Amino acid sequence: MNCFVGIDIQTSRGCPFAIIDANGVVIDDGWIQQSNPAQMVADLRDAVRACVPADSSIALAVDAPRNPLSEPRKWYWKSDRWRESQLGDQGAGRHCEIVIAAHRLANPQWTPCRGPFPGWMELGFMIFQKLGAEFPVFEVFPSASYKMFQSAKNTTISIRLGRLAPGPKDMLDAYIAAATLREFLQGRGCEVGDGDGLGSIILPLPLGNPIDKVLSWPPR
Repeated sequence: MNCFVGIDIQTSRGCPFAIIDANGVVIDDGWIQQSNPAQMVADLRDAVRACVPADSSIALAVDAPRNPLSEPRKWYWKSDRWRESQLGDQGAGRHCEIVIAAHRLANPQWTPCRGPFPGWMELGFMIFQKLGAEFPVFEVFPSASYKMFQSAKNTTISIRLGRLAPGPKDMLDAYIAAATLREFLQGRGCEVGDGDGLGSIILPLPLGNPIDKVLSWPPR
């Protein structure tokens, strides 16, 4: 891949995206204006295609869940071990989110097991479904990437400051998503979760002290 697209899913003020090349140099960035989800997905595709060379190989990183849960989850990671669900458990959360939380990289927004889903999640589901037929699309979690990048002192990318104003943290998350994707596809990161078949999360570095039990699925 030579074009890495990071997308931070937003619906209230538009959806920011950032595109970097293999050296971390900005190709483009921008905001997809709020509209209905199908139109926002089409506008995002057009924006990516418009700013990269026709012969480019493109991959996308999306800060949103790939899939909802089809049923309440049956396993919970508590006190460094798996336990079966109990009365009162909400049933939300996918394996990839459990792994992130167990390694104390970030606090996930647990993917719910039934709708109605928040608008940003619905938009994310549609991006994975629609654009996944055209590009390789990966799920990222910028909050976890920020923490991991603390130990990657020589990892750099360029950022265009002129696009930050509508939502500085949102656009920065888009850049971090693109940087995470580049690190992963260039062989320096890792992929966690998907034991439940509901999607994995890519990270920019290997897990420092992997917890084998939580990485294993089905739990044992």
